[in-house]
Amino acid sequence: MRASVVRPLPVVRHGTLRRRARRRRVLWGGGEVLVTVGVVLALLVVHQLWWTNREARRGAERKVEALERAWGAGGGGSSGEGAGGGAGGGSGRASSGAGTSSTASSSPSGTGSTAGQRYAAGTDSTRPRSSQAYAILTIPRLGLRVPIAEGVSKPNVLNRGYVGHYPGTQQPGQSGNFAVAGHRNTHGEPFRHLPRLRRADTVEVETRSATYTYTVDKILPQTSSRDSGVIRPVPRSVVRPAYGYSEPGYYITLTTCTPDFTSRYRMVVWGKLVSMRPRT
Repeated sequence: MRASVVRPLPVVRHGTLRRRARRRRVLWGGGEVLVTVGVVLALLVVHQLWWTNREARRGAERKVEALERAWGAGGGGSSGEGAGGGAGGGSGRASSGAGTSSTASSSPSGTGSTAGQRYAAGTDSTRPRSSQAYAILTIPRLGLRVPIAEGVSKPNVLNRGYVGHYPGTQQPGQSGNFAVAGHRNTHGEPFRHLPRLRRADTVEVETRSATYTYTVDKILPQTSSRDSGVIRPVPRSVVRPAYGYSEPGYYITLTTCTPDFTSRYRMVVWGKLVSMRPRT
């Protein structure tokens, strides 16, 4: 009979056991860190895409209601429900390089000088304070009804779900260019669906004294974020000169970031004033 061979048992040293234990702790700790980072990132995404929208939209809806109550009571109120601004609409320039607020003498398309004076007479004489909500923007095609505040500050205006008026541009109903900006993503994203607008769509701006109706006339799908020409009194892109106007008029300009979830470029929608209805 063949004798069985007895193999020696492997000897595991204490140092080897300690190294294995350290590796397990490192791997376990690294896994916990990765899971924690993933949860934090997920919460940040939820906060940006859901919570900021929810809170900003609620705040914007409450501000619209407050403006309507103040106007119904016949006063401006102290909570920002003031009148639309006078010529110039605030101090300074817009961050994107708005032109100076020179007032043109022409009247809206299809109207004479008398009609032009009537539009100008409907504007308010008090300038809104910085970050003050003083008007309401309504775009039926988008189902949008949102406050307009003075300035384009992110924390004080845009991130609250409002549309911001570029300082240095005209006010609603005035000869020149009434230019506003709004978020396309997060913080209420009032201009989320701006690309859906088409020519002849209606855009309304309500102030304490009147409602101004504009119709969409031109759309610039994409331009530089520094294209200051789009908000000048006679708006025309300096990056893409084929887009814009060559004569004074009564314009509205809507701007937002494009494409989605970036701020590299701007989309621009222009409209012309077609009617003014005094608030009774």
